[in-house]
Amino acid sequence: MQNVGFILLPGFALMSYASAVEPLRAVNLLAGQDHYRICHFSPAGGMAEASSGAQVPTRPIRDAGDDLHIAMVCAGGDPSQWRYPALLDRIRYLARAGVRIGGISGGPYVLAAAGLLANKRFTVHWEHAPALMEAFPDLVPEKSRYVIDGNRITCGGGVAPVDLMHALIAEQMGDEFARRISDWYLHTHVGAATEGQRASLAEAYGTNNRVLLAVLDKMENTPETPLDRASMARFAGVSERHLNRLFQTQLGTTYLKTYLRIRVEYAGRLLRQSSLSVAEVAMATGFSSASHFSRTYQAMTGYPPSGERRQLGKS
Repeated sequence: MQNVGFILLPGFALMSYASAVEPLRAVNLLAGQDHYRICHFSPAGGMAEASSGAQVPTRPIRDAGDDLHIAMVCAGGDPSQWRYPALLDRIRYLARAGVRIGGISGGPYVLAAAGLLANKRFTVHWEHAPALMEAFPDLVPEKSRYVIDGNRITCGGGVAPVDLMHALIAEQMGDEFARRISDWYLHTHVGAATEGQRASLAEAYGTNNRVLLAVLDKMENTPETPLDRASMARFAGVSERHLNRLFQTQLGTTYLKTYLRIRVEYAGRLLRQSSLSVAEVAMATGFSSASHFSRTYQAMTGYPPSGERRQLGKS
């Protein structure tokens, strides 16, 4: 019997949670006996409300004991709102007691805040990755669907927990039984842990040009220190003229517009998911000043950076 606790933070993503809990329920059903005992906790207990409004009854986090085998933190929405000292203390206690600690969607951010990801491989939902790296500069999440590193289990969320649970069930019950569970949910392709969380660059941009894909990948990984066109052309091993022609013929736009859009989208994620000031976001996305950043952001989105936060009630 494995005791699995789900720690639900207000605004958790219902799909991420259901993708994790349902395979465990199916194990008990198809096995004809309980192999997993599921319990639910939240910072204060009572009804934990998902972002969709659905509610799950929970017990206070202080009731989570070391009889748990796995404790999974499910979080979604805004990391700046996940400030629960008692929760951090409790999951540290559980970790010291030998409980496997996991995080789903934004949950790994909470594990990072508790100091439980040092020297560990981990992942987090791509939407939360910029905020996590700004808040914890020594931590770099992998772009994987899920990561199991000893007593730490992290998952990007969405439907990826179905793949994660396949791996955990196989670990406990064997590969053949895990396949039965995946088939039960018509999950005919079980994603590997290392598969990406988002569509490939080729799918996202509609091109298979090798040089262009290398440049786009470099752009997405350097929003804070954007390369000028000459430097990027040297990186790609082509002339500036050829690089310009690739963007125009393959994407119907320019090098500068593409790079700027990538940086502004990254800035938007920081505005939504971190407590960084507008000036700090400007610096983190390679703008020369907060005023330049604000003008650019408004020109591309239709509202200033402060408007992004007012929409979330953060101003």
